This record gives sequence, structure tokens and C-alpha cells, in this order.
Amino acid sequence: MAKVSVSLLSADFTRMVEDAKRMMECGTDWLHCDVMDGSFVPNITFGPQMIRDLRKNLGPDAFLDVHLMIEKPERYVEEFAAAGASLICVHQEATVHLQRTLQAIRNCGVKAGVALNPATSEMTLEYVYDVADLVLCMTVNPGFGGQKMLPIVAKKVRKIDKRRKELGLSFDIEVDGGVSTENAKMFRDAGTTVLVSGNSVFKAPDVALAIRGIRGE
Repeated sequence: MAKVSVSLLSADFTRMVEDAKRMMECGTDWLHCDVMDGSFVPNITFGPQMIRDLRKNLGPDAFLDVHLMIEKPERYVEEFAAAGASLICVHQEATVHLQRTLQAIRNCGVKAGVALNPATSEMTLEYVYDVADLVLCMTVNPGFGGQKMLPIVAKKVRKIDKRRKELGLSFDIEVDGGVSTENAKMFRDAGTTVLVSGNSVFKAPDVALAIRGIRGE
């Protein structure tokens, strides 16, 4: 059974804490926090202060899955770690020294993740699997919520899952973009262990039921 990381990109930004608490009460495993800089992706969201406020109001048990869709994320690793991130995920396409950046995240006592855009090959990760706690496969081009999922990314997930088993590693595989109760099984079957969902959960008539359905219960 997979974990669910509900994307707060779909929350009401004027009620972020309340919406986050509601998602936790409805059974989400993680809270996915999309940080965008208007450069790496064509959108701007929020920064470390939002993570700090979420941590202060949600307490130590909330798992804050912080996805940095920003250029040169290594500049902000320590700040997001200090703000209360549980996991910091950076894009392979956004940092020159990927292995160094992932190690820097771990050195802060935070789990380290690496994300791939839909058109980026999993082969780019061959030399960093051993320092990754999570690999995120984007199933849409990052920047905006509510996009249609690209099912071909399931093929990439299967390849990463196969390599994970060959190496005897246990990192999580996460997918993000257009995930719903209708398509989640395809990704769970491919080897996904964490499913990010935003609009599909927030707009569901029964949020708890939607979370359980995506999880595979």
C-alpha cells in the first residue's frame, strides 16, 4: 500500500494551516509543499516562512514533503531544513552538483529527494541512488496544478523500481501530477510508494475516501 502526500498547492492560501490540518485529519500520510521561483517553473508560490509556519502550527508529527522547483536549490537547503522540512526534494535539472546537494540535505538531518521532469531520463540518477531517500517522477510538466497526467511516465517508474531492486536499496518512488483514484493503481503497480495528489483530493466530495482510494485501501 502506498503513502499519500496531499499537495498544498491546491489549498486556499489564506487558510493554509486549516486546510493542512483538515488533510491530516482525513488521513493523508504526508503534506506536499510545492516551492516555485518563477524561473525554473513559470509560477511563484511560497518560501521557507510558509514551511516554518506550517511546522509551528502542525507540530512535530506532520511530515512536510518539500519539493523545491527552483534554480540552484543548494542555496536554500539549510534554510528549508531549519524551517522544518521533513524531506527536501530538488530537481536533477536545476542543480549542477546533484550528489553534493543531496548529501548537503542529508547533512542537515533531513531526508533527501531528487525529482525528474517527464522528459528527463532515469539514467541521469545512476550515480546518486545511494544518497537519495526518494526519487520523484513528475507526471506533468511542473509549474501548475490541475494538469492532465502523462501515463507514459509509468514506464520510467518501472525502470527505477527495477534498478532499486538490483541495487538492494529502499528509497521511495514518488509520482506527482494529475494523480487520482482512477489512475493511482497504474503507478502503484509500477512500483510507486508515494502518490502526490492535489485537486483530486481537495475537490473530492469525500476527502478521506479519496485519500484511501489513492493509497489503495
